[in-house]
Formats: sequence, C-alpha cells, structure tokens
Amino acid sequence: MTSLVAAAALAVSAIAAAPAAAATDTWHSNDDVYHYFKVPQSQVSSIVGGTPATLELEANIGPSGTWSALALDPSGSDYAANVGPLEPGLYYYQYTATMPDRSKVSFRQPGSPVAVTSKPNWNTFFVPGESVAWMDDIAAGGTVEELSYRSAAAGENRTAVVWTPPGYDAARAEAYPVLYLLSSKGQTAREWVELGRAKQILDNLVTGRDARPMVVVMADANSADPRAELLDAIVPAARAGYHISSRPRSQALAGVGTGAEQAISILRDDPGVFTYVGSFAGSAAGSITKAEAKAINKGTELLRTYVGNTLDPSYNDNYDLLVDLKRSGVDFEFDGVNPDDGGTWDAWRENLRDFAARLFGQKGAGHGASAGHRPLTRPYKAPAAGSITTPYVDPHGIVTFETGVQWAGAKDVTIWGNWAPNGQWFRIPMAKQPDGRWRSTVGPLDGYYYYRYVVDGVDKKDPADTVNTHVMESQLFVPGKTDAMLADVPEGRGGTVSLMTYDAGQGAERYAYVWTPPGYEPDRQASYPVLYLYHGGGQNYGSWLETGRAKQIFDNLSLHGAMEPMVVVMPDQNGVDFWTDLSQHVMPTAAEKYNISTDSDEQALAGLSWGAINTLGTWLNHPGEFAYIGAFSGGLLSNPTVDVQAVNESTKLARFYSGDVDFTYTITQSAMQWLTSQGIHYEYAGTWVGPHGFDIWMADLIDFVPRLFTPEYRFGGVRPPLAGDGSDVVGAGRAVPVKFTLTDVAGKTVTDARPRLYLAKKKDGVTGARVPAKPVQKHADNTARYSAGKAEYVFGWDTGGLARGAYELQIDLGSSVHAIALTID
Repeated sequence: MTSLVAAAALAVSAIAAAPAAAATDTWHSNDDVYHYFKVPQSQVSSIVGGTPATLELEANIGPSGTWSALALDPSGSDYAANVGPLEPGLYYYQYTATMPDRSKVSFRQPGSPVAVTSKPNWNTFFVPGESVAWMDDIAAGGTVEELSYRSAAAGENRTAVVWTPPGYDAARAEAYPVLYLLSSKGQTAREWVELGRAKQILDNLVTGRDARPMVVVMADANSADPRAELLDAIVPAARAGYHISSRPRSQALAGVGTGAEQAISILRDDPGVFTYVGSFAGSAAGSITKAEAKAINKGTELLRTYVGNTLDPSYNDNYDLLVDLKRSGVDFEFDGVNPDDGGTWDAWRENLRDFAARLFGQKGAGHGASAGHRPLTRPYKAPAAGSITTPYVDPHGIVTFETGVQWAGAKDVTIWGNWAPNGQWFRIPMAKQPDGRWRSTVGPLDGYYYYRYVVDGVDKKDPADTVNTHVMESQLFVPGKTDAMLADVPEGRGGTVSLMTYDAGQGAERYAYVWTPPGYEPDRQASYPVLYLYHGGGQNYGSWLETGRAKQIFDNLSLHGAMEPMVVVMPDQNGVDFWTDLSQHVMPTAAEKYNISTDSDEQALAGLSWGAINTLGTWLNHPGEFAYIGAFSGGLLSNPTVDVQAVNESTKLARFYSGDVDFTYTITQSAMQWLTSQGIHYEYAGTWVGPHGFDIWMADLIDFVPRLFTPEYRFGGVRPPLAGDGSDVVGAGRAVPVKFTLTDVAGKTVTDARPRLYLAKKKDGVTGARVPAKPVQKHADNTARYSAGKAEYVFGWDTGGLARGAYELQIDLGSSVHAIALTID
C-alpha cells in the first residue's frame, strides 16, 4: 500500500464550491417568472462565421426535461426570446446556429466559465423551489476539492473530485466512512458536481441529519481495466489524501451508467470490499452464479438498483439484471421505475439522494421502492418501424412520433409543438432511422398539445393527420392529471358540431361551424342564447375546433353543469367587412337554421387577437347588439366616438384577457385605460402567464363561457375577520374564514349560487395569474357554500405555504368578480 500511495503523486486543491453555479452568462437574465436570452447579432456572426438561417436556444426545457430548441428571433440588434415559468431544477443549455446549408454551430457566451467539462458549449442555471430544496445551496455545507493521482491502468495523470462533510476533521479518532461515485462513459468525475449537484445533495442530507457524515470520492474509472483503476489507483490515493476508513463496512460504491456496471462487476469479483453498492441505470455482464451470489450476500449489507422510465437506455438491461439477481439468489433492493425521468441527471440526482441516506447504519429509510415508483415486470418493446401513423401513446404517457419515408433525404427534422410551460413552441429533435423514417420518443406527457413537423427549416403538417383539415397543426391529447376540460367527454354526452353554409353576398359561399348543446331541441319554445366566437388573423373558422379544442371545452362545461345551454357559432372573418358580414349574413343565417334568440340580452360576441379587435369595435360602435363581450388578447387600434351611456346600459359583461408575454399586452392595457377614462364598464381577468397562443385562449374560453347568460348577483361585502377594504393583513399559515352574502337583482337573498375563490399575487400593483384558493377542508374545492345557520356563504381559506407580499382574493360569481386586496405577512 505504501508504494502505491507514493506512486500516486497526490495533489489536493480546492475548487469552486458549486461549479455549476459559477458559470455566468450575461446574455441570460431572469425575473420571478421568466428567463430572458438576448444575444447580440454581431457577436453571433463573428462566432459562427456568417449570418445563420436561425439561432436557437437548445436546453433541457422541454416536457419532462426533454432536450428542445426555442427560436431566438431577431429583435433590434439582438436575437431574443424568453422561456418560463420553469419548474424548479437544474437547466443546461447552449446556443446553436443553423447555417443556410443546414450545418449547425453550437457555442456558449465567449468568456463565460466552462460549466460542464464534458460539454464545453453548455452553460447552466438553477431554479430554486420547494420541490428541489434538497439540492439547493446552503451556507453551512461541506468542501469540494480536486484530488490528482497517477493512473497506471490509463497511463496518465487523472483527477477525482472529493467532498468532505461540514466540520471535517482530519485528526479525529475515528476515520470517516467513504462513498466512491463512478461516472459513466463520456462523462468526467466533475460531472457529479457540475450536473449531479452532488455537493448540494450531500450538504443537505448531512446537515439535516438524513445521512451520516462521510467523505465522497467522485471519480472516472473508465479505462482498459476499471477494477485496477478503482482499487489500485483511486482508492489508495483517496486514503492517502483523506482521513477515510479502509474497513469494508465503512466503504460504499455506486455509479451511473458504465460506472454502475463497473460497481456491479467489482461486487462480483471482489465481494465484501464494499459493503454498500448502488447501481444507477447499470447492468451486469453475464449471469451471476450461485457461488457468486453466496459470496455477495455474505459480504454485502446493501445492494440497491435504480432505473428510469422507458426512455432510460438501460431499462431492458435493468430488467435482465433484476431477473438475474432474483434467479441467482442475490439479496437486493429495487427502487422501482422512476416514472418521471429517463436516463438523465434528473433521475440520477434522486438516486444519489436515496442511496446516500441508506449508508453506514443511517436509520429511517425503508427497503422498498420510492413513493410513486412502479415495478419493472417486463422489458420494453418500442413500436416497430412503420407501425406508427399518428403519435403512439403508451399507458404511462410516453409518446413516440414517427414520420414516413417521404423525408428520408432531409438533413434535420424536428417536432414543433406547444411543449413549453406557458404554451410557447419548442422544437424537439428527431433521429433518422435506417429505413429513412424520423423518430422521437418523449415524455411522460400529460394533457393537450398541438404540433407540426419542421423539415430542413420548412413547416410541414403531419401527413398522417386526416382529421384536422383547416389548420397546419395536428392534435395530441394524452390523458392524465391536467387539461381535463380539453378531454373528450364520454360517447353521447357531448354536443354536436355542424357546418353552416351561408351566402356572403354576390354569390360567395362561406362557412361557419356551429356547436349545439346536448339535448338541443330545434323546436323548443324558448330559443337558445347564442355566442358568436371568432378566430384570429391568419386563422380560419376551423381553428377554434381543430387547434383551440372548443368542442371539448363546451362539452365538458356542459357535462359539469358549468354553462348555460347555448348555441355557439364560429364564423370566418377573413376577407370581409366584419360588421357587415356578421350582421347581414352570419346572424340572419344562424337565426334561420338554428333555434337561437335575437334578443341582445341573449347574444354574446367574443374573439381572439384580430377577432378580439373586431369584437371590441362592434361592441363600442353598435351598442345594444350584444350584452356579453369577450376580448382574448386584443385591444383597440384607435379610440372611436362612443355613446358611453348606451354601451353601459346595454352591456351585462365585457371581459378582457391577456397573457403576460403576449405581444398584444400593451394594446390591451391601453384599451382598458381608455375605457376607464371614458367611464365605460368592463372587467379584466387579470394577467395570465403565457404568450399569444391557444394555451391562453383556451383558458380564456373556459373562464368566459360560464359567465354568459347567468343570473346576476349583488355582492353584499365580506364579513369579519376580513374588512375587504385593502387593510387586511393575513398571517401565512392561518386558516381564514371568508364570509359574504349574495342577493339577486330584486334584492332577494341567493342561497344556491356556487361562487369560487381564487388568489392572485400582485407585483408592482399588477395582478398576476390567479390560482384556486386552497380550502382548509380536505378533498374540498375552492367553492364557497351557503350556511343556513349563519345566513351567509362561508369558505375556509388555508393560507399555508404562501409567500409574503400583496395579493388579491377574488370571489368569482360567474357573472362578475369581486376582488379583495390584502397582504400576506
């Protein structure tokens, strides 16, 4: 041992406590919600040697951390984009220019430190949050150093990374237990701290007393003889440089990928050297014999295996490993299949956290799988080439896209969809298959998406989509926990969509889609109220159905009793004078063909973007035609001369909507400011988080439709303990009763309403996106209930987990919203 140590030529040096956090990129900035990227065009041209066809941000920002690309669009002298809100976690990214010949050049900001040694073009940033507090930076953490040594197996000098716990004492009587962490092929030892956040994970575990104080040696054992690299070079160097134990019961070994394979191999060849062994997405070479199993069991306190979902390349290898361990009689624990992550650092960080908390006699951890993980009962078999026409969704939400061979000669193909957290469009790369098809598998996905292909920079509709004929996008719905209002309702429980043909004058034939509610009666004595719903610029009358999921929204609202039975007419506004076409062609034809009311109190008009602009112009220039107005991402291009009294008296509801990064945000705000100055009544739904896109507009429609043609209520004001005058200061974590009364227009007490409560954070006086108020009662929703004993509506509001600051508590009555300003302290 002495000679081995002498030959190791030890050198220990401190490195940055958090290398991933040390990288700074001045092209990147962020606020509480969004991350902004602004790259000077002149610098890009200098770096890539010309003007790119496109510049993109490539990062693990797609669904479930999928590597995706976001276009950085020219803006003044820069290329710019924003992304968010991002889930808490570690993100890595690079800038990639696609040149006119489709060649690609990736780079990071010149001068920014190298954040990931094995990926020199990458930079990183960390988004803190409660869900990742276990890998956040803490002040009282341990120390990270580099340990240099001579590798005889590799014939070169190498470097390991060593973490010592807080209060590490090189002179204490008892040597520290040690965990050796091995990297995978293509990684470096530093990747455990650069992408694995090993320092932060270990800091939090040990300071929180969830793991024993230990020394952790992160190393690369990849060489012609990994066993010799570990046992004859890394281990002796670590013992010479640190006060660590050589007792088997104080030694642990784990690795990721090939590092995990090496750990399993050493467990078989040298049982008992390491009493604790962990395999993160690893495998075993060859079957384990009964004799090997007996020796492993005798010398091993814990063998624990880990694997990601079916996107993990080691998934089937792990199935084989589990089968072999069981067959040979090896005692082991399986953490279960991680349903959320494949073979990525998102999974391996969780593996390290779980494994380190089980070492060296630490109590508290069970022997089974982690919560939410599922068993691995069979190998995964991907869909056969050529078997996918539309995207294939497996039972766990993993989605496989595959093209035909029509783009076999393309240089690059991506899937462009609304994958971003706020509905922005990301491009997910596809891999070319041997037969010329292009394939990509992503997930797990949950909810509604719409997508198209991009082939060598040119947008292409999915050729296999024969359902959506009016738009470039194709629909994908993955059943899950989100977007329930966008799912198909059970067969026979929804409304009916029909095509209405009408004469637009001079023999021109035009079309509109019409949704009629379940149980629609064409001969019913009482005619149905009607909503005229318009698309935006560059769209058509099919857009609300084929991209905006309007039928599913109406069907679900109807199924849940959340909307009044009505008829919805979705016309085409392209190439016509809006008011002339609506008043002289659309409305008369709809009244002739459907049992709808022509009473203005039973007519509503709404639209998105250009449709919102035309809706507002119609409302102000033709008062008395529509009692309900909805403007989704639109304002006024000019301020008309308005009969304010006529507009106010004839309008029951005018409601505005906008996303916070919507390019029409400014004109929407300007329009509302002007309306206020004129004394015209309207409501603002608050600023939603998102861009100018259907994710926002679908949410707008879900919010708007239940407010139509509903009874009007009068709000009686809140009762103590809330004052409701802006003076309320509520302590976070308290249960606050919200009490109020309602009457109808005649002053009679209303007891059967279903008012819902929402909460919105305010920043600089601007109300942000609202979320349902959290009820105190378990399994309750955010609906206030009428208490006959107290003769008022009561909602038990749980303020737990709210950050300090200004908020708005919104009591939504359907036909109107009452907002209460308050402060959480």
